[in-house]
This record gives sequence, C-alpha cells and structure tokens, in this order.
Amino acid sequence: IECARGRGFVTSQNHGYAVLDESLERTGLEITHRNLGDGSVEGLKSRDMRVVAVQYHPEGAPGPRDDDRFFEEFLSMCDEGATP
Repeated sequence: IECARGRGFVTSQNHGYAVLDESLERTGLEITHRNLGDGSVEGLKSRDMRVVAVQYHPEGAPGPRDDDRFFEEFLSMCDEGATP
C-alpha cells in the first residue's frame, strides 16, 4: 500500500527481514509503503536527503505501469540533484 494515496498494487517480493517502525525514530526517514498482508514496512524516504527505498521489485507488477510513481519520484530527485 502506498501510504500517501492509499493505493495498493501487486508486487514481487521475498524477504526474510523487516524494518521495525520504532527503529526509524529520529532518523529523518518516513514510511512510504506497507505490506497489506502483515503491515510490515515496504518503503521509506528521507525527509532531508534525496533518498527513497523499497523492499520489493517496483518493476515486478504485471502490467504496463508497474509502480510508476516510485520511478517518477526517483527520476525527479535525480533531476533536482543534477548540475548543469
């Protein structure tokens, strides 16, 4: 689930570890995605730096759009950090 929009989508994932919510306190990171099944953290972004991360395959959803918003945000951050 994308927390900001409440949008769900199917992803490919397989992981044996998880980020605990309480471990993020005072890190400057905010949760962006959660697993609908177990509520685990699936995505993070930094409030202060150009950093985004997901714990699934954003390109792995069947269909023409995948998790396009993740890629759009990443590319936008790259553009903001580019020097002329």
